[in-house]
Amino acid sequence: MQKTLNWGVLSTAKIGWKQVIPAMQRSPWVNVKAVASRNLAKAQTMANDLSIEMAYGNYEALLADPSIDAIYNPLPNHLHLDLTIQALRAGKHVLCEKPIGLNAAQAERLLEVSKETGKRVEEAFMVCSNPQWLRTAELVKQGKIGKLCALQGCFSYFNNDANNIRNQADIGGGGVYDIGCYLVTTSRMITQQEPTRLAACIEHDPQMKVDRLASVIMEFPDGVQMTWLCSTQMVPYQRVQILGTTGRIEVEIPFNAPNDKPNRIFIDDGKELGNAGLEVEEFPVVDQYQIQGELFSKAVLEDKPMCVPLESSIANMRVIDAIFKAAKTGQWQHL
Repeated sequence: MQKTLNWGVLSTAKIGWKQVIPAMQRSPWVNVKAVASRNLAKAQTMANDLSIEMAYGNYEALLADPSIDAIYNPLPNHLHLDLTIQALRAGKHVLCEKPIGLNAAQAERLLEVSKETGKRVEEAFMVCSNPQWLRTAELVKQGKIGKLCALQGCFSYFNNDANNIRNQADIGGGGVYDIGCYLVTTSRMITQQEPTRLAACIEHDPQMKVDRLASVIMEFPDGVQMTWLCSTQMVPYQRVQILGTTGRIEVEIPFNAPNDKPNRIFIDDGKELGNAGLEVEEFPVVDQYQIQGELFSKAVLEDKPMCVPLESSIANMRVIDAIFKAAKTGQWQHL
């Protein structure tokens, strides 16, 4: 049985070049064989830098390469749907950066084409296979903090560059698509439920028109609540608190988890406000992008379930759709 999956990369996007691809290359299950860009020189530069065998000057040539088994798609958000469908119909499996589409209908379309072609698609939520999140979910399920009551989260950075794709509204820019999606998916992961209703408030940049600050309240069955905010023009910060009747868990660096030092979660028994009962749990140094690529490759090669099924991505996009609608109408949205 083939034990290495041959990958091609669509575009020379920074996240792929600097983070995802170098991490994936450390896995024996992954062979990043080709990269494509609409600018051949850029593709060749990335290929030389990362010791990738082939460089293509257009996406179609890469998709037509019969030696490529899977595609990593880190293109701008508005291209996720079309290029992923093209890859599926070319006989390739696809790991697509988040968001999987610009709305739930696009995610549902990907599920249809995946079934039609028999090829796999996964949204690149690397947090879902990170050991710190798997452990956190396990502790909550075991009742380590008593009955789960609430979650609080924040994810922010500062970027007001109008030329950056995250700040271009017409191609799917904005904070909710870029980082708010992580707060949605991790809350669903911890609760193991879908929210029943939500409310949202969004502020847009007056020139770039993208959402730059969003605050959301999500209510889950049994009264569990998640409150979070994300911003693309605020001090860089990220943290998640998970609170129960008898304790809490704090995820120190929940999303951009470091790959050069241990990840940590803090478990507080709640007996003293000064954190006297705080327990620190450290995890061995890992790269969450390596884990993601390796698990995707194994799922394809061994015909196992994906870590993030498309059905989960559809559910996540339904929440994001509701967030935008709630902010626009000023009313609670029921899911």
